[in-house]
Amino acid sequence: MLVVALLAGGLFGLLALNTALNEGSFELSRLQKQTTKATDEQQGLQHEIDQSSAPDALAKRAAELGMVPAGGMAFLDVPNGGKVVGTPGPAQDSPPVKRSGAEPWPAKGTPGVPAAQPSPTAPAAPPAAPSGAPSPAASSGDPVTQLNPVAPAQPQKSGGAAR
Repeated sequence: MLVVALLAGGLFGLLALNTALNEGSFELSRLQKQTTKATDEQQGLQHEIDQSSAPDALAKRAAELGMVPAGGMAFLDVPNGGKVVGTPGPAQDSPPVKRSGAEPWPAKGTPGVPAAQPSPTAPAAPPAAPSGAPSPAASSGDPVTQLNPVAPAQPQKSGGAAR
C-alpha cells in the first residue's frame, strides 16, 4: 500500500510539474509573438521617420509651408581667428510668399480626424509680428535661435573686434 501511495504521489507531482512547465512555455510563446509584433511596429515607424527626414521630403514640406531657400550665408572661421567667410543675405523668391494655411505640426491622433478647435473663450492668437520683432514662440518662453538674421549689420563705433 505504501509503494502504491508513493507511486501515486510521484505521478501527481510529475503531472503538476509538467503542467507548470507547459504554462511557462505558453507564456514564453506569447511574449515572443508580442516582441516580434512590437519590433515590426518599431521598424515601420523608423521607416516613416526616415522617409519624412529625407531631404526631398523636407524640401517639399518646407515649400508647402511657404518657405524659400536661404540667400547668401556667412560662416565664422573660428580656427583662423573668427573671420567671417561669405556674405549674408536675405532669402529671395520671385513672387511674394503668401502665408501657408497648413499647420506646421499637425495634431497627433488618428489620421483624417481634425484637431479640436479652440474654445470661443480662449484668447485669440497674437497678430503676426513684423519681420524684425521676435517670433510668438520667442515671446512664449520657447527657446528660439535665429541663425541668419535679415536685418542689416550696424557699423561698430568702437573700432575694436566684436565679442
